[in-house]
Amino acid sequence: MRYVLTLFAFLITFIGFGQSFTKLPTTAKKGEFYAHWGWNREWYNKSDIEFSGDNYAFTLKDVVAKDKPAEFDINTYFSPKNVTIPQYNFRIGYYFNDHYHLSLGVDHMKYVVQKGQTVKIDGEINETNNPYNGTYTNDDILIEPGFLEMEHTDGLNYSNVEIGRFDHLLQYKKVTLSVTEAVGVGVMYPKTDAHLFGYERHDEFHVAGFGMNTQIGLNFKFYNHFYIQSEFRGGYVNMPNIRTTYDKADNAKQQFFYSQFNVLFGAFWHLNKD
Repeated sequence: MRYVLTLFAFLITFIGFGQSFTKLPTTAKKGEFYAHWGWNREWYNKSDIEFSGDNYAFTLKDVVAKDKPAEFDINTYFSPKNVTIPQYNFRIGYYFNDHYHLSLGVDHMKYVVQKGQTVKIDGEINETNNPYNGTYTNDDILIEPGFLEMEHTDGLNYSNVEIGRFDHLLQYKKVTLSVTEAVGVGVMYPKTDAHLFGYERHDEFHVAGFGMNTQIGLNFKFYNHFYIQSEFRGGYVNMPNIRTTYDKADNAKQQFFYSQFNVLFGAFWHLNKD
């Protein structure tokens, strides 16, 4: 909620200048490139996670997960060697007409199944010397070390292509306020850290499924080239091929929705203009 209020306050502040603003005509953006980098926060809905292997097949219901933002530190967030540690967004795009653009980007999110939660379980576990062996029908089970530790923290990577629209709203001196919207689709390429029954984790990048997203944001452009952009994104993730161990028979699948807030820093440029 505080992010919504912040965006609203920015908008009201700009509009509050009243007649100081000039309504802008359509700007010639065709042929323009842009790129930005920034950081994100995520919120996930509860989801079911299905696990299967040679000697087990079960579903955990309504599992709670959260993101894992890096603690703020100048060296972590701004050092070139550490910039991929925080949850980040990177995108580069091209305007094929004065309003519409295509872009490629990566949303580096993090997803951590919360330890210590009790969830419902359906299915069967039948392994040698496994203390969790049994047949379950809507029973309670505690997510704890020894049973399950699971996170996509390096990360829940969403590589996507977007088509978007960009409209100028108002201008005050050297600052231009614009609104941007987009829809996108892409591939989920996580590095999953999963410890199931104490097995060795797989922990390698792999194609696990696909995602879709929508986005709306405010863009504050300075001196014709640089900008700060705040975005709200909503998305859907479907991963039917999550690797949990080095045995290819061991697999997990899940699908969920998420919301995301981003703060981005970027630049526009045109190859044929100053």
